[in-house]
Amino acid sequence: MVPDLEGLGSLHFGNVYQDSTLDGMAARVLAEAPERFVLVGFSMGGFVARVLALTAPERVTGVAFVGSSARGYSDEERARRQAGYRPGDRPPPTAGQVTTAMALHPDRETDPVLLARLRGMQRRLGPEVRKRQAALVRRDGYADLERITCPSLVVACRQDRLRSFTETERMAQHLPHASFAIIEECGHMAPLEKPHELSALLAGWIGRTGI
Repeated sequence: MVPDLEGLGSLHFGNVYQDSTLDGMAARVLAEAPERFVLVGFSMGGFVARVLALTAPERVTGVAFVGSSARGYSDEERARRQAGYRPGDRPPPTAGQVTTAMALHPDRETDPVLLARLRGMQRRLGPEVRKRQAALVRRDGYADLERITCPSLVVACRQDRLRSFTETERMAQHLPHASFAIIEECGHMAPLEKPHELSALLAGWIGRTGI
């Protein structure tokens, strides 16, 4: 997405890898961000974006949530997610083994190029970062969305199997100044599966709102 987005302005990438709470992640991203900026949160980043937008509304000119949610996770869900990321729980695929990825559209879940990119991201993060992110406390935040008054964009992916369409759509219903868009024929990983479509949605929204 970078070539498409660079035409909109300087790109800054938030660090969400060193903290064990959403508040800590939001504070670190904010400390390294420009004075005023458009905020884009993908997947878990949407949880961080919600906290950040409420922490510093005077600095966030607009916020986009892509494939995200504001649903709270129960203690049982968090424990199950954390357990799923213990080193050794998921052995690396062997040569010739067919692997799939629930994060991708069903028609792309065995795509070798996309699977290689997903595995590369997992390797770069490492098991400790992935486990820490899986164990985050995520409380229900739909009511909090109603206090975000800047322009917002919510993007849902029609075939997202990791984030329900209803959860994402509900975000737009709670944001006071929201636009809602759907990427068809796309799984959870919109930045990898439909990078140009997602970039166009972001660019169009930024242009319409003048942020």
